[in-house]
Amino acid sequence: MLASPGTAVESHCPYCALQCGMSLTPRAAAPDADERGAGVRGAGVPGVPEVQPRDFPTNRGGLCQKGWTSAAVLGAADRITMPLVRQSLLMGADQPADSAERRGESAGWSDQPADSADEGRRVSPLVPVSWDVALDLVAGRLARIRAEHGPQAVAVFGGGGLTNEKAYMLGKFARTVLHTPNIDYNGRFCMASAAAGMNRSFGVDRGLPFPLSDLGGAQAVLLLGSNVAETMPPAVQHLAGARATGGLVVVDPRRSATARLTEDPASGGQGSAGAAAQGAGAAQGVHLAPVPGTDLAVLLGLLHVLLAEGLADRVYLAERTTGFDDVARSVAGWWPERVETVSGVPADELRRVARLLAAAAPVHGGTGAYVLTGRGVEQSTQGTATVTAAINLALALGLPGRVGSGYGAITGQGNGQGGREHGQKADQLPGYRKIDDPAAREHVAAVWGVDPASLPGPGLPAVQLLRSLGAVDPDGATTPGRPRALLVHGSNLVVSAPNAGSVIDRLRSLDLLVVCDFVPSETALLADVVLPVTQWAEEEGTMTSLEGRVIRRRAAVRAPGEARSELWILAELARRLGADDALAFPTDPAVVFDELARASAGGPADYSGLSHARLDADEAAGGPGLFWPVPAVAAHPGTPRLFLDRFGTPDGRARMVAVDHVGPSDEVRPDAPVYLVTGRVLQHYQSGAQTHRVAELERLVAEPYVELHPVLGFRIGVPDGARVRLTSARGRVEATARWTDAVRPDTVFMPFHWSGVGSVNQVTTDATDPISGMPEFKVCAVDVSVVDAAVVDAPAVDTLDRPGTRQKELST
Repeated sequence: MLASPGTAVESHCPYCALQCGMSLTPRAAAPDADERGAGVRGAGVPGVPEVQPRDFPTNRGGLCQKGWTSAAVLGAADRITMPLVRQSLLMGADQPADSAERRGESAGWSDQPADSADEGRRVSPLVPVSWDVALDLVAGRLARIRAEHGPQAVAVFGGGGLTNEKAYMLGKFARTVLHTPNIDYNGRFCMASAAAGMNRSFGVDRGLPFPLSDLGGAQAVLLLGSNVAETMPPAVQHLAGARATGGLVVVDPRRSATARLTEDPASGGQGSAGAAAQGAGAAQGVHLAPVPGTDLAVLLGLLHVLLAEGLADRVYLAERTTGFDDVARSVAGWWPERVETVSGVPADELRRVARLLAAAAPVHGGTGAYVLTGRGVEQSTQGTATVTAAINLALALGLPGRVGSGYGAITGQGNGQGGREHGQKADQLPGYRKIDDPAAREHVAAVWGVDPASLPGPGLPAVQLLRSLGAVDPDGATTPGRPRALLVHGSNLVVSAPNAGSVIDRLRSLDLLVVCDFVPSETALLADVVLPVTQWAEEEGTMTSLEGRVIRRRAAVRAPGEARSELWILAELARRLGADDALAFPTDPAVVFDELARASAGGPADYSGLSHARLDADEAAGGPGLFWPVPAVAAHPGTPRLFLDRFGTPDGRARMVAVDHVGPSDEVRPDAPVYLVTGRVLQHYQSGAQTHRVAELERLVAEPYVELHPVLGFRIGVPDGARVRLTSARGRVEATARWTDAVRPDTVFMPFHWSGVGSVNQVTTDATDPISGMPEFKVCAVDVSVVDAAVVDAPAVDTLDRPGTRQKELST
């Protein structure tokens, strides 16, 4: 039952994996747009709720700008409230009586470039239809494609923002109804290298194997490739201890907001986080600014120093690890002066940081140290190797498995942790089981009531899956077995995928593209069918935070129009596709969670001791929260800290694995002499499909930009404020130049939250890590030039009235 106006509902922010606690208070429907904020008026939305932060362990009463304004998206003016289908696909099917009148409303969502792959279909407008018409059309076309081309001809792409219940059911639907191996999700873009590295070294992948609050007592924190001060500002307060001792070390080619915390620990992050870091004094930390793509060399150099100076925890290494001798030999060739020639990081600074970390380690009497990695070092063709090197460094210091110390990967998306545990990944079954493990297949098949032999094997990871779309490959050849239909849930591939121009071509080549979304994202605009779904404050479910804490998402308001949960959509499609009656697709999230718990039992991510009721009761009682694994044994308290007694490997020891630095796949060269690095800004999130619809955020950062050092600007003739073009081997983008000394003179930075001509992923590479399948978003080589104003097309206005986006660019 939904809360009445004025009654607060305790839930969590919809954005990042910090999952900040907040209260949502429904209020009566706003009489006009001014009361809600310009641009967020929602027809029929019964009152956008008021947001207030609450005292939750991750945010401690703080919210960032995105969190404070998160409810505005619920009332977005262009909210999708009815199913939409290309008019050309209806072929006389019944439509709602008012559809002719309403076509004008949706036409602005569906304008397509004239050079689409299928002129007759793609140019046709999206028109509102009933759910029966939309679902019958989708089911009929899926059945036909499967009958003619086999089950692998249908693919599914999920998202790290889906609740645990939705992610679980999406994987079950793909494997038991569609019988396709081709399912993956956008978490492959975010956490795959960290997951591969942790699984290989620890036998378990939980981003932070400890509560986030543990960081507060650390003497030193090494933070590689993560700008938490902008991506999750309330987390900054947990770095207060390390900042006060001068022990915060940030590795980033830019002097980001997080890097600036090492300069002045009494500022930076407080204003944006809404919660000041407590106890910071005048001490300073260290910012290392390596050449992009050389973080692995820096880590190898740090470990070399530890071993050369006798600072490793030899007792811990002997008792709790294997593989140390191979690793020691592998880093012998990475002395600090060599690392300096590769990375640009001064040798003396490497030694300083290694000694700082060692002094903080318990073996040397320190109060604790952490090594943390983020996307900046993981989104690389050597991302798994870089994570492995970070883990090796932490193990050499004796940190993992000790209270107050450890290694962790900072998960990005809201349910980036839970989303990778219960079946969305190409090689995975619920509970973080491997799909090619016979015992895992037998267990999950028994829960689902199917024959284990009927479950497909591993599918293609995300980038390979996207490359494989369409009956005709990019060279024009018709290849059997390629996916001809794609169902997209919770992902905006047109903006978020690497080498985005190629991805757009692949999406257009499909026989059927179905997108579930709540606003007309750029990917929805390419779809044949768009199905309107509920948002975070309109649904019940669970999420799993970056620290493995399973939390409740609660409904505060009713969804507008005919928006439905993906649980209902999957159940209806399963019924229409002839799923056996014994194959259950419940629509009650609590019931789905109970099934998920049974399916996860005994797996690495064991939720079998959890239920919605238990999570609610723990929170109501002010409990500490419940961290997986939580097996179904009497009153199991959960596992806030992993590895205290043993690691998740067969022998209980962490595996140290020797790795070596190779460098980025797309190195600088005469025709592309500048490094491009990408990242986020405080005000926007992921592809911007949500935050661009919040007027307060859009006013602050309304268009894409390129940061470059004044030295580089002078050298190549790009003035501050000029329109600049970045060109790579894959495409080109344009944005406004911003001079700043916060970026290296050999590097430019561009955020990735925009589409069209400002979509930086038009130029990023889709080269992938050979182990994780993660694309190398974070570094590529580009040419930088001033746009000739005489030949620049006047920018068209896109569907959100954002400047600088040209619709024609979508087709290039």
